[in-house]
Amino acid sequence: MADVAALAGVSVGTASKALNNRGKLREETRARVAEAARRLGFRPNEMARSLLSGRSFTVGLLTTDHVGRFSLPVLLGAEDALGAGEISVFLCDTRGDAIRERHHLKALASRRVDGLIVAGRRTDPRPPLRQFLDVPVVYAMAPSTSEDDMSVAPDERQGARDAVRHLIAAGRTRVAHITGPARHHSSQARADAFREALAEAGLEPAGGHVLFGEWNEPWGRQAVQHILHAEPRCDAVFCGSDQIARGAADSLRELGKRVPEDIALVGFDNWDVMSTACRPPLTTVDMELSELGRAAAVRLLEAIDGQPRPGTRYLPCRLVIRDSA
Repeated sequence: MADVAALAGVSVGTASKALNNRGKLREETRARVAEAARRLGFRPNEMARSLLSGRSFTVGLLTTDHVGRFSLPVLLGAEDALGAGEISVFLCDTRGDAIRERHHLKALASRRVDGLIVAGRRTDPRPPLRQFLDVPVVYAMAPSTSEDDMSVAPDERQGARDAVRHLIAAGRTRVAHITGPARHHSSQARADAFREALAEAGLEPAGGHVLFGEWNEPWGRQAVQHILHAEPRCDAVFCGSDQIARGAADSLRELGKRVPEDIALVGFDNWDVMSTACRPPLTTVDMELSELGRAAAVRLLEAIDGQPRPGTRYLPCRLVIRDSA
């Protein structure tokens, strides 16, 4: 470090701040120190760095999603942000098992991680973990039940409202809603927003009510038949997931209904496997999960630096318009 400082023409303290990206330094000073370090082949001693700072410069990423459909994009976004801050990551998959989760938490505590990101597979609030780890924890996707914790979640209501408003703006007036199990937070949040958006336009749900079922294609195929029996003039269907929407598209085609000419169709999730393979390609709501992960990592780094921001932050969703609507 002293050699780097001498070559850059700065003090050892300034060289240390520049290489650790700390302190208020001019960009030309940081660049000069970085160039000196490059020329000398200097690499910080991570063990010494850890001892001096009292930090391990590692973070745990705990996922409860054994499939990875929702948590993987969150984790990738978080890792991008953490990597930019030269933070190493320990990835732990609980596979939805509480015993395995406690085992991973003990292992992370023994490694003295600086913090933890917990990524859920649904947006249902979950119990906090602060009794297991004495470090900052940020909950991504599935927020903590405690407002004293730090959580980041998608604004599903905003996403659903945008989807329904898009259908109404296109002239659709008999809009139905098919979604997942009534016990899930996502189903209720999206259904509530659906009703609110229709009420704003003075409309009622086609068929009279929301159809709750499962997050799969067979339910989408079955539910469309119920809707058209209850409301033959239905001209749009908003689905609570892309899987449901793809099943609905198959059923509509079999019934001789053209999408979007006869009935417009919108999904939720922007899952490429479903949305782009659907016939026609599916207009859907993207929860921007990678950005969600990045935001969770930034909030965690702030907390590690002594600036925690408790509470749940809701990030906007994005409507992706394709041929189905």
